[in-house]
Amino acid sequence: MAKLHVLMKKEELEEHRLPGKVVVVLDVLFATSSIAAALHHGATEVVPALDAGAARAEAARRPPGSCVLAGELGSDLLPGFGAPTPLALLGQGITGRSLIYSTTNGTVALARATSAARVYAASLLNGRAVVEHLQREAGGGSVLLVCSGSAGTFNLEDFYGAGYLVSLLRERSPGHELSDAAQAALAVHERTDPLACLSQSRVGRTMLDRGLADEVAFAARKDALPVVPLLSGGALRRA
Repeated sequence: MAKLHVLMKKEELEEHRLPGKVVVVLDVLFATSSIAAALHHGATEVVPALDAGAARAEAARRPPGSCVLAGELGSDLLPGFGAPTPLALLGQGITGRSLIYSTTNGTVALARATSAARVYAASLLNGRAVVEHLQREAGGGSVLLVCSGSAGTFNLEDFYGAGYLVSLLRERSPGHELSDAAQAALAVHERTDPLACLSQSRVGRTMLDRGLADEVAFAARKDALPVVPLLSGGALRRA
C-alpha cells in the first residue's frame, strides 16, 4: 500500500533514505509560495541558493540582466536582494528571467531533499496542481511531505499546508496509508480556516506586524496558481 508521510521540519529529513522517493517541500509563508508565484508569472526558473554568498556566486556566472536576486535570512532582507515574498517578487521584473532565491528555511529544505527521485515545491497556492501531477506521474505511490519549519522548530502554516495536500491525495487516492503525522496534519486542516491559520502562526504574526497582511492573504489562497515546480539540475522549473 502506498504511504503518505509528513515530516514536521526539514531537520527530520534523512538523506540516505530519499533515493527513489517522491518529496514535496512546503514553506507556505515564504519560499514555496514565492516559487510558485514566480514561475506562474513568467520566471524561466528559480535557482534555490543556500545563502547570500552562493546566490551572488550563481548570479555572477550568468549574463548581466538575465537574473533577479531575492532572499532573506532570519526574516530580514538580504543586503542588495529583492524582497522574497510572492507579491513583492512580481514587481521585480522576473518575467523571462531566472530568479536566484535564498531563504532561511525553504531553500535549505530543497537542498536537503535533492537525493530523492523527484522533488517538488508546493503551497496552498498550487496544492491541487501538484497533487494532480503526482497522481499522473507517481501513479499513487508513496509521498513524503516535508514542512520546512524555522531553524529546527515547527511551523503551523507548513503543517496546515501539508494537511491540505493530505486531504487532496486522499480524495484522489483513498488507499494511501497515513502516518500519524499525516493524520494530525489532516485534522488541523479540516478544522481551520486557511487565512486564520496563517495569520495566527508565528511567522504570520511577524509578517502582519511588518505590514505584510496582503502577502499573508495571498499565500492563504488555495489553488490560485496551476503551476508545478519540479527541482531538476539545481533549478525549479514548471513540470
